[in-house]
Amino acid sequence: MHILVSNDDGYLAPGLLALVKALRPLGKVTVIAPEQNHSGASNSLTLSRPLTIHRVAGGERDGFLFVNGTPTDCVHIAMTGFLDEVPDLVVSGINQGENMGEDVLYSGTVAAAIEGVMFGIPGIAFSQTDRGWAKIDELAQVAYDIVKFAIDEGLEHVQEFHAPLLNVNLPNLAYANQKGWRITRLGNRHPSLPLIVQKNPRGDPIYWIGPAGEAKDASEGTDFYAISQGYVSITPLQLNLSDEERRLKMQNSKWNHG
Repeated sequence: MHILVSNDDGYLAPGLLALVKALRPLGKVTVIAPEQNHSGASNSLTLSRPLTIHRVAGGERDGFLFVNGTPTDCVHIAMTGFLDEVPDLVVSGINQGENMGEDVLYSGTVAAAIEGVMFGIPGIAFSQTDRGWAKIDELAQVAYDIVKFAIDEGLEHVQEFHAPLLNVNLPNLAYANQKGWRITRLGNRHPSLPLIVQKNPRGDPIYWIGPAGEAKDASEGTDFYAISQGYVSITPLQLNLSDEERRLKMQNSKWNHG
């Protein structure tokens, strides 16, 4: 088993190191992560400049590779010729902060896992729900359990875009206090809070994106609900964004011309 590990918090993030340590008993682990934090990068690729890859020598991160690009860059490079062999699984995280509901559309953590799926390789993204790296080594042990279970159950290689893709959120609880796992669907949030306007030292206006909205649909069965009850949330995702119901309606209406 060859596991490629990446993240969006950067190669120095404690969550990445804890995850790598936990997964090493499962097989060969290759780490290719961004040089700097790329939270919110989504599936962006760097196309306007060349990328460089460096290897850490010595210390706990010995052998880690880091790229001056995005999480998607890291996995894309691995899949398109940098590695001598294509990995069997892409694991991303552990992210500092939750990725639930609409967060998955912005998340660089989820994007790294998605990039593997686009090449037919199963992907699992892990996030801790609270920031600050609390209980991170114990959360990494939960991640190990989930990855091992997924491997044992057979996360098979399939055609591009249809490989298994799991978004996992871990409550910041000690290992012994974790209630278990729940298979969930994505909830959703209220709209983002308003833009924050400030001034720089010269008096010019500067703008900050407002915080994410609070949960709107946190009903039973959602990722928000599972986390609120102390469970790990595991949400299967897919890349097909087609709205089939609307497509069929439009196909059978005046939208079809010629």
